[in-house]
Amino acid sequence: MERWVVAAKRADFAAIGKEFGIDPVIARLIRNRNVQDKEEIRRYLHGTVEELASPHLMKDVDKAVEILRNKIKEKKQIRIIGDYDIDGVVSTFILIKGLKRVGAYADTYIPDRVADGYGIHEHLIERAEADGIDVIVTCDNGIAAYNEIAMAKGKGMTVIVTDHHEIPYKETENGRELIFPPADAIINPKQPDCKYPEKRLCGAVVALKLMTALYEACGIPERELEDFIELGAIATVGDVMDLQGENRILVKEGLKRLSRTSNKGLRELIRANGLEDGEITAYHVGFVLGPCINASGRLDTAARSLKLLCAETEEEAAKLAGDLTALNQSRKASQKREKKKQSALWKRQKSDRTVFL
Repeated sequence: MERWVVAAKRADFAAIGKEFGIDPVIARLIRNRNVQDKEEIRRYLHGTVEELASPHLMKDVDKAVEILRNKIKEKKQIRIIGDYDIDGVVSTFILIKGLKRVGAYADTYIPDRVADGYGIHEHLIERAEADGIDVIVTCDNGIAAYNEIAMAKGKGMTVIVTDHHEIPYKETENGRELIFPPADAIINPKQPDCKYPEKRLCGAVVALKLMTALYEACGIPERELEDFIELGAIATVGDVMDLQGENRILVKEGLKRLSRTSNKGLRELIRANGLEDGEITAYHVGFVLGPCINASGRLDTAARSLKLLCAETEEEAAKLAGDLTALNQSRKASQKREKKKQSALWKRQKSDRTVFL
């Protein structure tokens, strides 16, 4: 049986509520999330995208920007290798859209859940070599792919890792030793020497930080990053990240933009699910829109969700949005049937059970 315990952190909740125009109960909840001083409370309630930390604080971001700019000038072929869940799909889209905007020759590959499995594998390195790929950029994966990245380096490729997962390690006589892949640049806020203040970012937001720095270096107007904010919000909610700090700001600001998105695929997905006339909340992202994007990676191929985000015409977007919505409905129906089957099996086993006293 679960036992719920109310945290008893102390503060003058009435005074906090009065100062910030919130109910004292809300003030208590905020305090229980370790949001303490007045500036932290203000940022928690009213933080804006202008308050997000500079991407240049993230380890290897500037190194990766320099590598990419040189490769783009040399017209080298770049391949983005993502993941088949919502965070991986959105990360891949942010990178491909951003790289193409600055003139890169880039393509994508999202591994198939069944045929490829998670992340980079040796056959994907071999395929990249056969296709003449010079640079591999990972997103939402790569931090644990030591052997595969070593293989790519052995074939003369440049590798940039963007990821948000924990750094692998091994236990030694001297304690825990972290294992970093031999990439040319590793962008992951969980690196112990990374100075970026927010460590709890999803993969898509890590990719967004890289594109923010790249746009800046290439002289792309900052307003063009606006379209990425709603995508960062979708991935943050879909990947079930902690909604504090920068994540809270991104989700709050992203949801505002989502209802008036200029992305044709998202707009048609919203319409296909009957959400075009109301406010879109984190619930709608987590339990309606997000599962549609995830469904293709689970039951079909995540490339279909990427195509939705990349759709250039309303007709193409509407077709893909309808397909993904139907696929998600099929997934839910299948889960419901399986749940009924398991329930019936459990009841039958229970009725057949003999108890000896």
